[in-house]
Amino acid sequence: MTTSTPRATALRAAALLATAALALTACGSGDPSDGTGPAAATARIPTTDVVSGVTKDPAAAKLLPADVRARGSLSLASSVGSPPSATYLPDGRTLAGQDIDFADAVGKVLGVRIKREVASFEAILPALGSGKYDLGTGNFGVTDERRRTIDFVTYVNDGQGFAARKDSPLRKVTSLRQLCGLTVATGAGTTFEATLEENAHLCEEAGKQPYDVKTYAEQGALWISLQQGRSDVVMSTVNGLRYAVKQQPGLRFLNEFKRLDVGFAFKKGTPLAPAVRAAVNRLKKDGTYDRILRKWGTGPSAIATSRISPPEVK
Repeated sequence: MTTSTPRATALRAAALLATAALALTACGSGDPSDGTGPAAATARIPTTDVVSGVTKDPAAAKLLPADVRARGSLSLASSVGSPPSATYLPDGRTLAGQDIDFADAVGKVLGVRIKREVASFEAILPALGSGKYDLGTGNFGVTDERRRTIDFVTYVNDGQGFAARKDSPLRKVTSLRQLCGLTVATGAGTTFEATLEENAHLCEEAGKQPYDVKTYAEQGALWISLQQGRSDVVMSTVNGLRYAVKQQPGLRFLNEFKRLDVGFAFKKGTPLAPAVRAAVNRLKKDGTYDRILRKWGTGPSAIATSRISPPEVK
């Protein structure tokens, strides 16, 4: 369930812009029946139901704090951007995505209702700390910096990667020094922005012109900047990049740069983590986990087992 506040309405419009940016440029010559041709504009976001059959696991539910069991619900803040993580279907109201399916499936395993509210990516982690929400989703990478103030329960492994136009001389980014002198587009408040800022000194040390980082709150604007030549390269999630370039002619995925575990986010010291971890591992055991990954084409992001706030992948 989403809110109908002005903030939510604005975020919904922005998410639709992102989806439209993909759909409007996806005019390749693929067979419409395989989801790559022009007739697949609305079919690109899969709608297969992989969650409704999930049943409650009493052992996992027993791990919930007593007050949560009593109220029978969890408040969840969801960042909505672009597929495969989370987006809106063409009706502009219904949410879909890997994050959405995993959260809903976890709720079913625990026997609680997920009370979802759409929130901006950069606002969710601070809001968890203040106790506004029980948990949040937004393809949040588990980093040592974030672990100082946030707890995580992992459910996939994604990471950082790059995409560029097909006419770009870039073929693979193995060092951020290769970006010196270029304009890099990325999401505001993300690990990508932090990585770029932390390594800005590399260009100066190499005696090269610094790279220019352009941040965007909305995914649609980010991709438009690349298509129109206002940026040279995009740094974003591996899964998001792979999905996007399949929809947009003239762009290509360059490479993975760094892998990161991705998790549900919680206030530090949350008592909810053991129950949610047990729920994710139950989904792996009953096959729902793999069905969600197959639905969103993210099989390589599977993890062996869910963990609570593991160290950052180096």
